[in-house]
Amino acid sequence: MVTDSASGQPLPGVGVQLIGRPDGASTDALGSFRVSRLPAGSHTVRVTALGYRIRTLTVTLAAGETKTVDLPVVASALELAEVTVAQPRDLNQSVAAISGIDRQLRPVNSAQDLLRLVPGLFIAQHAGGGKAEQIFLRGFDVDHGTDFAVSVDGMPVNMVSHAHGQGYADFHFAIPETIEQLRVYKGPYTARFGDFATAGAGEFTTKTSLGQSQAKLEVGRFDTRRALLMVDLTGAGGHLLSQRRRESAYVAAEYFFTNAYFESPQHLNRFNGLAKYTGQLSERTTLAVSGWHFHSRWDASGQIPERAVREGLISRFGSIDDTEGGRTGRSSANAQLTVDLPAGAVLTQQLYYSRYHFNLYSNFTFFSADPVNGDQIRQNEARHLAGYRGTYERDLALGRRTLRSVLGVGSRVDDVDLALRRSVRRQVTDTIVSGRVQEQNLHAWLDETLPLTEQLTLNAAVRADYFRFRFREDRAPLLSGRGRQVRVSPKLNAYYQLTPAVQLFVRSGLGFHSNDARAVVSDSAQALPRALGYEVGSNFKPWPALVVNVAAWALHLDDELVYVGDEGVVESAGRTRRFGLDVALRYQLSAVWFADVDLNFNHGRLVGAPRGEDYIPLAPSFTSIGGITFKRPNGLSGSLRYRRIANRPANEDNSVRARGYFVTDLLASYTRRRYQVGVSIENLLNVNWNEAQFDTRSRLAGEAEDVSELHFTPGTPFFAKLNASIFF
Repeated sequence: MVTDSASGQPLPGVGVQLIGRPDGASTDALGSFRVSRLPAGSHTVRVTALGYRIRTLTVTLAAGETKTVDLPVVASALELAEVTVAQPRDLNQSVAAISGIDRQLRPVNSAQDLLRLVPGLFIAQHAGGGKAEQIFLRGFDVDHGTDFAVSVDGMPVNMVSHAHGQGYADFHFAIPETIEQLRVYKGPYTARFGDFATAGAGEFTTKTSLGQSQAKLEVGRFDTRRALLMVDLTGAGGHLLSQRRRESAYVAAEYFFTNAYFESPQHLNRFNGLAKYTGQLSERTTLAVSGWHFHSRWDASGQIPERAVREGLISRFGSIDDTEGGRTGRSSANAQLTVDLPAGAVLTQQLYYSRYHFNLYSNFTFFSADPVNGDQIRQNEARHLAGYRGTYERDLALGRRTLRSVLGVGSRVDDVDLALRRSVRRQVTDTIVSGRVQEQNLHAWLDETLPLTEQLTLNAAVRADYFRFRFREDRAPLLSGRGRQVRVSPKLNAYYQLTPAVQLFVRSGLGFHSNDARAVVSDSAQALPRALGYEVGSNFKPWPALVVNVAAWALHLDDELVYVGDEGVVESAGRTRRFGLDVALRYQLSAVWFADVDLNFNHGRLVGAPRGEDYIPLAPSFTSIGGITFKRPNGLSGSLRYRRIANRPANEDNSVRARGYFVTDLLASYTRRRYQVGVSIENLLNVNWNEAQFDTRSRLAGEAEDVSELHFTPGTPFFAKLNASIFF
């Protein structure tokens, strides 16, 4: 077991290696690990955790003997010289070292900031802060999640056949201070991820226990207020409560309000609650149970046309229809049971359930369809989501090598009542489509990892998914129907440890994203468009204080899906191909100063379209995130950060361009044992920038015909926020 030496708090996700051997492990939720099938003799265990001193321990084993060791580690200042680029257990997480450093260095102020921890990922908000963010990654406009899978504690966040877009991933229910770990997987190379994991996947894990309780208040411009309370229910981060077992429990609650920077107040209210218990039921059995509740309501100004600002009809922060907005909520229960079986096998079983509702009023085209009453629509749904996932993991000796096998099975069921209706100032006038979606996904995967030599490791896997779709339209039975499809997705990855400071990798795999059930059963659209991805890259340290990740990649997609919200349909953009280069650097300038930069070059085109008309709308061609951070031993820390995205096509012929931006943020805090104070400033230089942008046909009141041009949501102006915390 690995613990913090000061608090006794267990440390999950810590890497454990045996020096001179390929054997390794990582700690589970209670800080426990197991290494099996070792020969008799002396073995040196090496524990590495960011922010802690490296710990080694020599253990001598007799033939057939089992030993239990406790490994408390001492907290220390972050030293990139101690970061290793070798990844003995989770090889497919190729940016593990980078993500671990970012979690230590990059400040997190909101659930949106958690998504920004994914190297190369950009987000945009265009509905007053209450709707899921628009995501950009690896040359994709992912919309709200069509090509990036998100999970929290193993629960899927993406919603299939959602009222507002396929793969819709609203991450606002996560409380930032409760997140312990982020694992990032780029590309379709990992077998345990299925639907939506084409550009990549992000796994967020909440804390097993709290080192201490916390009360926090935040106050900022535009009537912004936030209150947080996290209470440790077991004391001292889960110390032994008896001689038989270790357990921890805590509750966390968050309230957030802002009117935002628009002329029409946004009245954004959000409440989040989390309760989590983790206990060691026996020496070999661990149970984790959590419950979540989230509710949000808001008003929005929507996207506005450039001509309205240019002609002086409204300001940059004005609106054409200020009755947009909505409300949403999610209540979830999650339980995971982990059992260490004989012969070093591990069986993990998980059950989860979510009750979800969504109600959104939008007006994209203003007075195009209805010159008198306007074109406002209402998208709403009520959803039950339930699922199961089980994995069996075992190491098998093959001569002098150890074959690591993971077998997984799972099922997910979504039962959704959804509708698209016309409305006037939030009063429903007509129903466009309404009905019930029932969708099930059964899946299984097998993942095998074998060290062929001391340096070369091969990972081969295959995943099989079965989808069953059903849609029953309330008023038009002809639009109802059923569908089903099977998708098999093989993966093949190789990793070569050239030196202790240089790891090379070649990765490849097939993946997919699912289509909306309504399109599958009524339009005979592709149910599970396939994605083929491959890349070559390296994690290396040219010198001790510099960590680098480089990957040259390509991704071919059978069908690019575009959700047309005001019509409630999914359109096919056809086949696409993308390739690019990702570069991430983390450098320690001195004992207290750190620098980081992500550079992402992407090139994407529609396949089969005429040259010059083959641009992928809103696909980013260049993005970059970076900054300078300092962390002093006396508790003073700060960071100056930037975000840069280049101009990019907003339509297929590149006649309309979405404007790029360069925005800087500043954050500083002072932390002591019993309190913390801090300040955050967004858009430090107060530049005018467009956050979300679309090429849209619309008509304003008094116009004779539609006009196609760039519509945008303005980005945050200078915004300052103060925060203060008490630890107890």
